[in-house]
Amino acid sequence: MVSIKDIAKKAGVSISTVSYALNGSNKVTDETSSKILAIAKELNYVPNAAARTLKKRESKILGVFLTDFSGDVYGDLLSGMKTVCNAQGYDLIVCSGKQSHRMLPERMIDGAVILDHTFASEELLQYADRGHKIVVLDRELNHPNINQVLLDNKAGATLAMEHLIEQGHTKIYVVTGPEGSFDSAQRMKAVRQVTEREANVEWIEIVGDFEKSGGEQAAELIIQEYTRPAAVFCLNDEMAIGLCNRLAESELQIGRDIDVIGFDNIELSKYVQPRLVTIDYSKRKWGSLAAEQLIKIIAGEPVDHERIYVTLVDGGSVCSQVPQEIPSPIRHERAVSS
Repeated sequence: MVSIKDIAKKAGVSISTVSYALNGSNKVTDETSSKILAIAKELNYVPNAAARTLKKRESKILGVFLTDFSGDVYGDLLSGMKTVCNAQGYDLIVCSGKQSHRMLPERMIDGAVILDHTFASEELLQYADRGHKIVVLDRELNHPNINQVLLDNKAGATLAMEHLIEQGHTKIYVVTGPEGSFDSAQRMKAVRQVTEREANVEWIEIVGDFEKSGGEQAAELIIQEYTRPAAVFCLNDEMAIGLCNRLAESELQIGRDIDVIGFDNIELSKYVQPRLVTIDYSKRKWGSLAAEQLIKIIAGEPVDHERIYVTLVDGGSVCSQVPQEIPSPIRHERAVSS
């Protein structure tokens, strides 16, 4: 690889003179600068971005770390981040996987937005101790260099469960997310809190995976043991749509025999028939706020932790008052194989 030493040797000038010329400094005459730039072009010189970053201690690049890219939530989330980053003179790169973690400690990026459970909280706290700037979307961490921009999962799950109970449901299946998911864990906390207050509600946990296939497998279990009208709260829309697709192939009717509610209000949920009841929030706002907070803490500005507001979107997948016998309070758990 060609270095500025090679350019300096061929031009017969010092390394500092080459550096001034490449950076457009007025410390070099136009004639000398033109000569150096011509030689750099001739030698196919490519600037060493890593070295420049170390010298200036900034890259003007932010990283967002995701566990994976599946599902319909990430598009709007990333779009919101990108808009803010570009407006503030930053570029955005998307990372996934253990090997990409080194980009933060090696200062290849100026800061990171974390929505990736492969980062241990202890790891992030160590980076923060070294001065790295971080915004977390998937955990609660208290550190001066870490800001939390969290989705109000508990409020959303509470809205969903209370809506089903208000319609008269006393038997509710809850299809969870994958192990290690912060969102799933927070939503399940709300499910437990609501049902602890409702002695007559029977709730059955089915282990899911946030994928359509998880909803389909949950539907199989529900079809097999169906005895009376019930409701299903899927902890994301992907699973709710998978469940609705499978139920549509059975004799059970959504909005009559089985009521279904999801979470995320993804684009596809608008086209499910009957319209899927779900929990809505602005994915774009979540992303833009995360980027705004990260840029602020990089600049040394004070910030407060934020929560993203949620609302319930009504639809035909949940019917009105459901008359049925009141069972004894009980809680079961089912496992869905992957």
